[in-house]
Amino acid sequence: MKRAIVLGILIALGALAAVRAQQPERPAWQQEPKVLEVEKLKDNLYVLKAAAGGGNTAVFVTTSGVVVVDTKYPGWGRPILDKIKELTPKPVTTIINTHTHGDHVSGNVEFPASVDVVVQENTKANMERMLPATGREAQAVPNVFIASGGRGMPKHTFKDKMTLGKGADQIDLYYFGRGHTNGDAFVVFPALRVMHAGDIFARKGPPLLDANNSGSGVAIGETLAKAHAGIKDVDQIITGHSTVMTWADLKEYSEFNKAFLAWVQLEMKSGKSVDAAAAEYAIPQTYKDYTPNPAQTKSNIGVVYNELKK
Repeated sequence: MKRAIVLGILIALGALAAVRAQQPERPAWQQEPKVLEVEKLKDNLYVLKAAAGGGNTAVFVTTSGVVVVDTKYPGWGRPILDKIKELTPKPVTTIINTHTHGDHVSGNVEFPASVDVVVQENTKANMERMLPATGREAQAVPNVFIASGGRGMPKHTFKDKMTLGKGADQIDLYYFGRGHTNGDAFVVFPALRVMHAGDIFARKGPPLLDANNSGSGVAIGETLAKAHAGIKDVDQIITGHSTVMTWADLKEYSEFNKAFLAWVQLEMKSGKSVDAAAAEYAIPQTYKDYTPNPAQTKSNIGVVYNELKK
């Protein structure tokens, strides 16, 4: 009898393990505890980081309230709000999203409905669809805006430039063209000489070229160059997912992307397939401190090939 019970338990455990094995593993942002690391850049500007939480969040404390730039993955809005309460008693009045991706906008839905949400006009259109990023379709983030009945969606948009506030509280928003997506906003805090670049400058390494949201490997280098030339008096750059960079780093990153485009153009001209070109690519020694990402590089070569064929 005991043997039969033990055998039954083992069979049940085996069946449970088989079911779990068939289920897709939950992404890290659903598994990791929601712990935020605070980096103070200025007396009224902070960066909230989380290992698996998504993009870097900026918290700008103004005279009348708090402006938040990017709100991470689903479920991270509340932890961001709780952390802000530790930094200031002032209410959140505005969210600025640098672009459409779920790891930068999904926390919007957990903020009070009274909070204004501002984005570049193409980003609003992208957020209405919430298409998965090119090459990341299998890791698509749930469309939280459908479940929330549209809560957290943008209330105001801009085309090329917009200014919020004035004096020490001023924020300048810029758009210079396609890159990571077709709606990448550069968010500048002029009094502090700091800019949040979002994922058009996520890190030193291959960018995510999201053709599903009209990103462009042909345009990104020039778009970055326009930002470097068109924005003045910035010393520090909050990147999308990495450490704080310098203004010189932005220029270098523009040149990196231009060099990659030129290399891909030569590979395509010589008749190389995407796979063959990807197998040959190595980050140039000029950018030896850049982090390689072979899978992203291959995806980017495909994006550029498709653009050049048109």
